[in-house]
Amino acid sequence: MTEALPGVDYQGPPRHASGSRGRRGQHEVYRSRGSGRSARPLIIAVVAVLVIVLGLGAWTIRNGGYLFGLRTPLAAADYAGAGGDDVEVEVPEGATGYSIGAELVELDVVASSDAFVRAFNANPDAAAIQPGTHVMRLQMSAAAAVELLASNDVVRGGLTVVEGYTVAQIQASMVEQGWPEADVNAAVADPQALGLPAEAGGHLEGWLAASTYDATPDTVSAVDAFRQMVAETVSELNDLGVPAEARNDLIIKASLVEREAPDDYRGEVARVIENRLAANEPLGLDAIDSYGRNKPSHQITSEEFQDRSFPYASRVVRGLPPTAIGAPSRASVEAVLNPPEGPWRWYVTVNLDTQETRFTDSYDEFLVFRAEYQTWAAANGYG
Repeated sequence: MTEALPGVDYQGPPRHASGSRGRRGQHEVYRSRGSGRSARPLIIAVVAVLVIVLGLGAWTIRNGGYLFGLRTPLAAADYAGAGGDDVEVEVPEGATGYSIGAELVELDVVASSDAFVRAFNANPDAAAIQPGTHVMRLQMSAAAAVELLASNDVVRGGLTVVEGYTVAQIQASMVEQGWPEADVNAAVADPQALGLPAEAGGHLEGWLAASTYDATPDTVSAVDAFRQMVAETVSELNDLGVPAEARNDLIIKASLVEREAPDDYRGEVARVIENRLAANEPLGLDAIDSYGRNKPSHQITSEEFQDRSFPYASRVVRGLPPTAIGAPSRASVEAVLNPPEGPWRWYVTVNLDTQETRFTDSYDEFLVFRAEYQTWAAANGYG
């Protein structure tokens, strides 16, 4: 007896008559349909497994080679632990997780960029990583590297503008630190390209803020370094609420205070300047003449001090000098904005070691103070 195929109605044994082709053909078609039905569940299962495997594989790759928190053979290379020796890493402005990761791989801080990017995306503090020099460690885990960067223990510095420095002194300092002299000189020659505001009257002196900047010749051009200094001054004046029309005179006065006043007497010196200006008297500050003549005051001749045609001859020319005479600190700016009340018109620092300074509105008393200083100077080798 012949058994029927599963799912196919038995049609009897094949006939061999010539007219039986149609029936045999019909029977063979039925067998083909029966075979397809039996294979379909297997094919569907195989396809489903492939879809799942490929999907999990793609998901695993997107997640750094981890599946349900477990490391798989697809995981990106990563070091373990907090790392070894220190190494400095420069994070530029606008850096992304990818660009930082590439730099860290090159310095052997992390094992792979993929591992770092995954750790970067997983750490909510990573978006606040600041530009600048970060002290990292060799062969850190990616997670530890991101955490250390996000702590923002940035090495500040590179370029320091000293309080009281003139533009010429700042230029010399930048050249000494590695900025090309031609670039520095070209930047200063075009103040407007540095963001100098209109109220500065085209004069850069005094508008280069005394501060420490994250700028080196390798990371910041000379133009951009100067732009940072000007921007810092403008930001400070905005913060203090100084109107534009008052800013230039304020900068000039503050520069005088910076060069003349001991730290504890900035306000009193600022008041002396205001009182002498109000009385329409020459300011009589040697620092102004020294700046204008570009030499120490003891080298300035009597004729030079009395030259009324020279705008920086402060003993005979009334009013403020035409420009600032250096970079004022914020303390000096604030002293000019809010000087203490007082009638003083003269002052003398009678002791250079203690910086003790005497103030008076009497010229005769001023002469007494000056004699006191001369006695101290002679006794301490300043005569």
